[in-house]
Amino acid sequence: MQAPQGADRPSWDAYFSAIARTVATRATCSRLAVGAVLVKRKMILTTGYNGAPAGLRHCDHSNGADMTGGHCARSTHAEQNAIVQAARHGISIEGATMYCSNNPCLTCAKLLINAGVKRVVYAEPYPDPQAVELLQEAGVALDLIPSP
Repeated sequence: MQAPQGADRPSWDAYFSAIARTVATRATCSRLAVGAVLVKRKMILTTGYNGAPAGLRHCDHSNGADMTGGHCARSTHAEQNAIVQAARHGISIEGATMYCSNNPCLTCAKLLINAGVKRVVYAEPYPDPQAVELLQEAGVALDLIPSP
């Protein structure tokens, strides 16, 4: 049976972006819920969401707890978790596309560059112009596709 064709069928970018938004709902950091999906040849390789390291208590931002410089000190970023999952399971992400609910921070941008990710698709900007500049300098395509 063939898949239906038509205006209601999402593009691949819209499809994987929606999955990244769903992955974000698993975040354990209440400051900002972020989801990430690594994709290669239209196949999902790994996913990641932000939150405390596996097995540790979730982030607590009451009264500024767990916060350092406006950021959660306990949280591992969604992009980092997606990369870690690939490493743990022996999955090459070279040449992959990263779909994120937010564009990566500077640290995540450097990891994505060194991992060989070639494209980043994100739905919400993050105030880190250095990350954008670094990704562009490295030749990583960066596409903003706003959430519907």
